[in-house]
Amino acid sequence: MLARWLPFAIAPAAGLAQAFSVATPWDGQPLWWLQLLSLAVLAWQVQNAGSWRRAALLGWAFAIAWLTGIFWWLFISMHSYGGLAAPLAAAAVLGLAAFLAAYYALVCGLFRALAPGDTAWGAIVFGALWLLAELLRVTVFTGFPWGAGGYAHVDGPLAGLAPWLGVHGIAFVAAVLACALALLAEGAWRKAWQPAVPAAVLAVLLAAAQWLPSDTDRPHSGGKLSVALLQGNIPQGEKFELGSGVPLALTWYAQELARATATLVVAPETAIPLLPNQLPEGYLSAVGRRFGAGAQAALLGIPLGSMAEGYTNSVIGLKPGADTYHYDKHHLVPFGEFIPPLFRWFTEMMNIPLGDFERGAVGQSSFEWQGQRLAPNICYEDLFGEELGARFADPSSAPTIFVNVSNIGWFGDSIAIDQHLQISRMRALEFDRPMLRATNTGATVVIDHRGRVTHALPRHTRGVLLGEVEGRTGITPYAWWVSRLGLWPLWLLALGAPALAYFMRTRRPGRAVVT
Repeated sequence: MLARWLPFAIAPAAGLAQAFSVATPWDGQPLWWLQLLSLAVLAWQVQNAGSWRRAALLGWAFAIAWLTGIFWWLFISMHSYGGLAAPLAAAAVLGLAAFLAAYYALVCGLFRALAPGDTAWGAIVFGALWLLAELLRVTVFTGFPWGAGGYAHVDGPLAGLAPWLGVHGIAFVAAVLACALALLAEGAWRKAWQPAVPAAVLAVLLAAAQWLPSDTDRPHSGGKLSVALLQGNIPQGEKFELGSGVPLALTWYAQELARATATLVVAPETAIPLLPNQLPEGYLSAVGRRFGAGAQAALLGIPLGSMAEGYTNSVIGLKPGADTYHYDKHHLVPFGEFIPPLFRWFTEMMNIPLGDFERGAVGQSSFEWQGQRLAPNICYEDLFGEELGARFADPSSAPTIFVNVSNIGWFGDSIAIDQHLQISRMRALEFDRPMLRATNTGATVVIDHRGRVTHALPRHTRGVLLGEVEGRTGITPYAWWVSRLGLWPLWLLALGAPALAYFMRTRRPGRAVVT
């Protein structure tokens, strides 16, 4: 009896290890080797499951623990700041994890049903199916791929694949390697040397990734820019309160915008927490005049529009001799920024200000300043590299610098800050572009084109980060194909390998697909 149920204790433990691999709770750093090992445990369990149903349940248990361990901090936003009762907030987090985990249950069941064998081909099929689950999490119901396993490799040997394959391509390679590792371990246990083939694949791919030539090694400097990144550290519980957080934000940001001397000043998402028609008379025009002359520019987070006609989560750009630039957030957060169909009853149980934004377009123009093309993205938009990639279709207008403005204050002093930092670092690697991050509570940093943090402000402090950023030109292989084809090459891999495995299984004499 114990042997039958022990795997259902091991699977969620491995899932929690997968969550820790993206950003550890003790220092926020990724552990690429832990991601491989934890996924190898699941691959071994699925390979040895007695049926596809049992494999699916093991995959579901693994993924529920993994995803709950990744975004448990949603509880803080719903309960502490949204006012949702604690049991309902906890149930909502667990329900979201269980729903998204169903993708991984599906692919684990499919892998066991296809039973592609304990060879390198079997490892490839496992990787393709895992990729399929990751892609479903990117796209279904607007997508929520936070904490994908590929982010654990931002500092590992597979990081060299980022400018070629992107984070989801890395996830595929990592899953192949994890399955190969599981097969090698099983072969060693049983003293069967057939798994030596996938083990060799493991070693070769790891070695190749370390030495893969990358566009990041080429001289594509686009010039340097001095920057000042503002971090207001406005308490989230007061941020939209007219008697406390709002006047504090208006005063502090106006003060820092006025005294800044850097060539570019960036303020975070909703740094100005009111719609333009709600601001004190002359406030916004005074900020505009400040940057309407001289040799400085600013990017400033502010909602635009009105309650009557609709509003957007936006960034405005101010510079001498030009009309006001604006960028409108495209990828909105479900429940927090838009209300999904049939779920208004749920959002009405919470107190979330400005909770029903209008969408901006994909591939909006950049803010041009001092020879740089600055591409804003707001909060978790940098999670969707394929959407940022749409701006690279024309190399002559491609961004030279990414600018992320965020407010992670919704999630308290949690691991969400570190997870988001790894996401931004991966985007820098994929596109060979630096990333400026101006946030309300952290992480406010400058990330160079190699994904390294070069300047950082202490979290949960009020201050200004001064630094220098070097823009980049040139197009990475990933930027080239994702800007033209989107994620379709990965979809073809994710669907093609299992389809071929199904064909091979049905053509095998005397064999039928497991049901």
